[in-house]
Amino acid sequence: MWLWRPSARLAVGVVLIIGLVGGAGGIVVFNMALANTNTTAFCTRCHEMGTALNELQKTKHYLNRVGVRAECPDCHVPEGGLPKYLAKLAAAKDVWGRITGVIDTPEKYEALRLEMAKGVWAKMKATDSRECRSCHDFNAMKFDDQDKTAAKKHQRIMKEKGDERKTCIDCHQGIAHTLPSGVEE
Repeated sequence: MWLWRPSARLAVGVVLIIGLVGGAGGIVVFNMALANTNTTAFCTRCHEMGTALNELQKTKHYLNRVGVRAECPDCHVPEGGLPKYLAKLAAAKDVWGRITGVIDTPEKYEALRLEMAKGVWAKMKATDSRECRSCHDFNAMKFDDQDKTAAKKHQRIMKEKGDERKTCIDCHQGIAHTLPSGVEE
């Protein structure tokens, strides 16, 4: 059979090695691109997100007594695996928005603020505020250090089960960005 000839085996070996090296190189480049696009600097440079960044910089999620800072991806991108890749693919629409100037002025941003916020809130509700929970954990909360009303609500929510259970975003809309007009805290 032709496959057992030395020249054929050499050709198959070369193709396999090229495939393995190319595949490994592709994985490295893909992961580097993913890491480089997962920064606040990238988000605010490539999107019309100066307004959002200015709002974030005025919150406790940005500057606080313990020195922990939440960056854009901490709240808007899942930590890893398929959800992260899907979020990155979905963000490709922002490239089209940049090209077409959908929110390239503060006025356009403000006009779409409610629509953008509702989209983020719905996503967070659907994932039980997964990105919030990557930093915040009910079991690590010191309820004695919280406002009495907040402590009671957190303790009650911890015990709730099922679809009716509240999640972080139900009470904490506007925690890092200005609420849209007409939305109450």
